[in-house]
Amino acid sequence: VQLQASGGGLVQAGGSLRLSCAASGRTFSGYRMGWFRQAPGKEREFVATINWRGLRTDYADSVKGRFTISRDNAKNTVYLQMNSLKPEDTAVYYCAADPTSDYPSNSAMDYDYWGQGTLVTVSS
Repeated sequence: VQLQASGGGLVQAGGSLRLSCAASGRTFSGYRMGWFRQAPGKEREFVATINWRGLRTDYADSVKGRFTISRDNAKNTVYLQMNSLKPEDTAVYYCAADPTSDYPSNSAMDYDYWGQGTLVTVSS
């Protein structure tokens, strides 16, 4: 599975961005998906996850109420809508996929496939 993340960029605090992650190379069926991020000098951290049918989601406390994860299985794409962005949201955002379970997971160790990352910069 190849994952291609896009949609990052520079935005002012309070603004919005939508990240996309397109999967190719293998059926998307049954995959749980996740978004993680890594800020400069920090470890990679969990952001959001969603199960195959999109009925179960989970979010990091720092983004709850501001970010929304969704997916379109017909397009093999998962999205991360980010609203009310803050400077502390600045990071490289990575999408991840795991074909072995349908339960959402906030652990990076559970994901087998990773995208290349897309940079989000939020200015104050």
